[in-house]
Amino acid sequence: MKSYLAIVAMTIICGWLPLAAQSRGDNLQREADAALEQKEYVKARYHYLKAYEAFAKEQNADKAVPAAVNVSALYHRENYYKEAFETLMGAEAVLSAAETEQGKQRPGLHYPIARERHRMYMKLKNVEKAREQLARMRQWAQDEKKPETDKDLLTTEANFYYTFGQPDKGDQAINQLIALYLNDNNYDKADECYKTIIQTATRTNNARMLARSYEKYLAWSDSIGKVRAAAEYARLNADYEAAKQTIEERDSSLTAKTAIIVGLIALAALLAVALVMLGISLVRYIATTKRQKKAINTAKANNEMKSRFIANISSQMAPTLDTLPQNLPAVKALKGFAEHIQTLSDQENAIDQPLPTEEVNVADFCQEAVARVEPLLRPEVTLSVNAPKMSARINAEALAGIIDHLLSNAAEYTPAGGKITLEFKKRGPHNIQFIVTDSGPGIAPEARADLFKPFAQVRDLTGGDGLGLPICAVTAARMNGTVRLDEEYVHGARFIVELHP
Repeated sequence: MKSYLAIVAMTIICGWLPLAAQSRGDNLQREADAALEQKEYVKARYHYLKAYEAFAKEQNADKAVPAAVNVSALYHRENYYKEAFETLMGAEAVLSAAETEQGKQRPGLHYPIARERHRMYMKLKNVEKAREQLARMRQWAQDEKKPETDKDLLTTEANFYYTFGQPDKGDQAINQLIALYLNDNNYDKADECYKTIIQTATRTNNARMLARSYEKYLAWSDSIGKVRAAAEYARLNADYEAAKQTIEERDSSLTAKTAIIVGLIALAALLAVALVMLGISLVRYIATTKRQKKAINTAKANNEMKSRFIANISSQMAPTLDTLPQNLPAVKALKGFAEHIQTLSDQENAIDQPLPTEEVNVADFCQEAVARVEPLLRPEVTLSVNAPKMSARINAEALAGIIDHLLSNAAEYTPAGGKITLEFKKRGPHNIQFIVTDSGPGIAPEARADLFKPFAQVRDLTGGDGLGLPICAVTAARMNGTVRLDEEYVHGARFIVELHP
């Protein structure tokens, strides 16, 4: 009897253990989903990672792969690419073991892994690797044969081709995607697809892509409005015909006929009102889209006129300024203003032309920068450098212009006995920062919004023209970077130059 009870107990325990582990993974998955919904990304990543480890231990590829993909997405969101790629490699190992055990491939689980790798290579601007993963996604989608996967693949292809200058292929992918949605009569999803492409064009400053996609969207919106109106009319007309059929099939009693006739009149009235309202909405929609198109064309023309004006203004001013006494502060200020205008115009015109980079020793670069600004310091101001002896890919000349301007500003506003520091930090494989901090009065809150906007204020040019920081911002953009003020720093001013080589 005791032996029998022991066998039963062991059977229960052995059956309960995998269920407990599976329950733990599911609980971690739910906690991760909740954290992600609350935008607590670090917490979500931790729980997804633990859920993935629990599922992997149980060799549950169906749950381990989606969890690993979420972990990878949250890793590379913070530019931790090494950890992201390693997580996907682990998920592939779990999947491969499951396929070997089951004796069949699982394209539906391979596809999201390839898609996540593709997303990372897109962020890293590695065209060949991104294209390689896209080919793998295409193969897995063909093997899986699911409409939703096909739609996701076409959306990914369109984004890839538009991003890397192949608009014809991008158009082809979008046309195929729209056709799939229209076959399903999913007009809202097709509309969302067009808007996503327009947002991509706006975010990447691709004027040609924006014009093409917006023109196609307007044409499609006009046509689909008519299709929807016709479909609504057909539906209401079908209701109308159904009502008539109901009348014919109803009892011939006078009361029943009267009720049906009243209902038919009411339905006809509703049909008329619906058609009128639908027509008004369609007219308003067409008028709105035409106004938006006109506004875009006007804004584009105004921007071109502004560029031509800025390009010519400095050459127009130079001959006149040369005739004036060169030692006057106002003349010097105007000549500097003209030069800054020309520099800003040149940089803006070349905004889509990345600057070349080379490997530069960071410590030497920073030491040379502080040496140039030392003559500008007030008495007893401490100027220090915190930069490791390592190399980074930068455009030394362009970056020196930005750092020199930030250090010169710091020297101007840091009082005697103050402190200025220049730091270098490596935040990730493709994320570096140069940080300039001073102990001056800082930037007034009301002045921060316009800090990087040229010509935001009317000012006395002898006290500076305010174009230095806008020029720095445009120059940083050409190096795939940004310049920003750390608004949380309260002991002076801190500017961060962040580059993604």
